[in-house]
Amino acid sequence: MQIHTSAAVTGEVSGQFNARFAFWAMTSLFFIWGFITALNDILLPYLKGAFSLSYLQAALVQFCFFGAYFIVSPLAGRLLEKVGYRNGILTGLLTIAGGCCLFYPAAELGLYSFFLLALFVLASGITVLQVSANPYVAVLGDEQHAASRLSLAQAVNSVGHTAGPLFGAVLILAATGEAGSAKSVQLPYLLLACALVVTALVFYRLRLPDIQQSAAEQQTEAFSIGRFPQLKFGVLAIFLYVGAEVAVGSYLVNLFMQLGISGMTEVTAGAMVSYYWGAAMVGRFVGAGLMRFIKPTSLLALNSALAIAMILLAVNSSGDFAMWTILAVGFFNSIMFPTIFTLAIRGLAQHTGRASGYLCQGIVGGAILPLVQGVAADLTSVQWSFLVPACCYVYIAWYALVGSKPR
Repeated sequence: MQIHTSAAVTGEVSGQFNARFAFWAMTSLFFIWGFITALNDILLPYLKGAFSLSYLQAALVQFCFFGAYFIVSPLAGRLLEKVGYRNGILTGLLTIAGGCCLFYPAAELGLYSFFLLALFVLASGITVLQVSANPYVAVLGDEQHAASRLSLAQAVNSVGHTAGPLFGAVLILAATGEAGSAKSVQLPYLLLACALVVTALVFYRLRLPDIQQSAAEQQTEAFSIGRFPQLKFGVLAIFLYVGAEVAVGSYLVNLFMQLGISGMTEVTAGAMVSYYWGAAMVGRFVGAGLMRFIKPTSLLALNSALAIAMILLAVNSSGDFAMWTILAVGFFNSIMFPTIFTLAIRGLAQHTGRASGYLCQGIVGGAILPLVQGVAADLTSVQWSFLVPACCYVYIAWYALVGSKPR
């Protein structure tokens, strides 16, 4: 069976509901899951204090979140094959809303395990949303500019990632009145649940284009990831990219405290981490424009090489120079996820939904690679441990130049 270069966007869109409107409607979903994901940075220290947890126990917040990607992504891919992308989006939104609602009884009962369950349900909904929305944006238009569209959508995701902690700081941390109380999360998450239900109703009423396969593509055929090298190598590239991005961010404060920077305190170091994520946001907007003129594979290879160069400079220097070079890695991270994603699903046609599930499953790297870097830091030093994500970028550069080619 011949595999077409992309799934066809079929169905007529009346009036103002054209492909451009559909794209901007979809980018709102990227903002939503970026916003909610960023709340984990507030939720983890908050629950640690509320339940007097150890660091290992508090870290279960992140493990439950990333664990949902690993467990739910393949199931979400199969779900899309049965119900379609539009219904997958509605399922994801309502599942996230359900997870947010579970925070209320969790706080009433005062059970940390209930919070972890609520977080897993919430993360499962985000997983379904990602598996639905990423390929939808990728194929909503010509294939040549798919990576550019997804980079722009990911930039909006970064805006949500920046806004989420501000929301959490005001409505969760600042609202804490009783020592040891976990009830300050109830109102914020109920507000989020209401907003998500409203968003689901809006998407239910919108007449967005349906992504369908042509009759020739609807033949029954067993899916095997091994048949598509660009997908097989792409799953590992996503695993290593997300792992490297999260690992770098996780150890920045420790690194800044050891660089001998005058006047550097933990509070100052923590504030500097925002530059890392802010650089990624700026880079995604810049990358979305550059990919209109530069081949995605070339830009991905270049960014990987520059990320490696920044890390090598940082581990071999000290002071402000080392700090700014490691922060610059965030800028070069910017286009990696959307570019790897679009390269991995290129040419998969009716298998796009299942492939998206496998790729989102690779996001579990965000739970694994920080542990590997932690071991390296214990054996050597925090500064030299950054060679772990540097090795990840070497593979990503190889994927851009060699592994992403469809066969």
